[in-house]
Amino acid sequence: MLHMSHRLQGSLGSRWCLGYPSSMPRIYTKTGDDGTTGLLFGGRISKGDPAAEAYGTTDEAVALLGVARALSNEPAFQAQLVGLQRELFVVGADLATNPEERARLEPGVSLVTAEMVERLETAIDALVAEHPPPTEFVVPGANPVSAALDVARSTVRRAERRVVQLGQTGRKVNPEVVRYLNRLSDLVFVLARAQAGETEPGSRGG
Repeated sequence: MLHMSHRLQGSLGSRWCLGYPSSMPRIYTKTGDDGTTGLLFGGRISKGDPAAEAYGTTDEAVALLGVARALSNEPAFQAQLVGLQRELFVVGADLATNPEERARLEPGVSLVTAEMVERLETAIDALVAEHPPPTEFVVPGANPVSAALDVARSTVRRAERRVVQLGQTGRKVNPEVVRYLNRLSDLVFVLARAQAGETEPGSRGG
């Protein structure tokens, strides 16, 4: 996820075979063929490392929010989702940083902050005031946008669990990352309910 730009930068100027221009970057670098992946600011870890699982799951959430955005035709809603996707890149950078280089992280750019969490809470409160949450569990799938949001929500929840597991291994984890993912899943939940309208069946039926 976060290493794509690094891979591209590292391969600039290398030549493609079959006569492709030398200025075209390679998508593949072969550096991960040994089962490792690079960290931000240097170092490598196993692709099976809990950190890789945490920021990889965050990348899945970015993509799934993109699906919801692509299915929508509401410009304001699309802009909101783009903002959330960009903030998840901050989450990913925070998680993918070499632990010895964390002092180099920039708040709001590569370091998750309390202010980012507070913005989510403000957005949740405003949306709940307009669209009160359901009083029972709902069955997702009222329409394509709300369904995509629910898949994104469950993926954000999984990312949160992976980050908690990462912390349980003894790694230093920014506590704001856990808080951010928790609030983001809540926000995506209420966004899904707003997009679904009044058409969602309850879990109890009848």
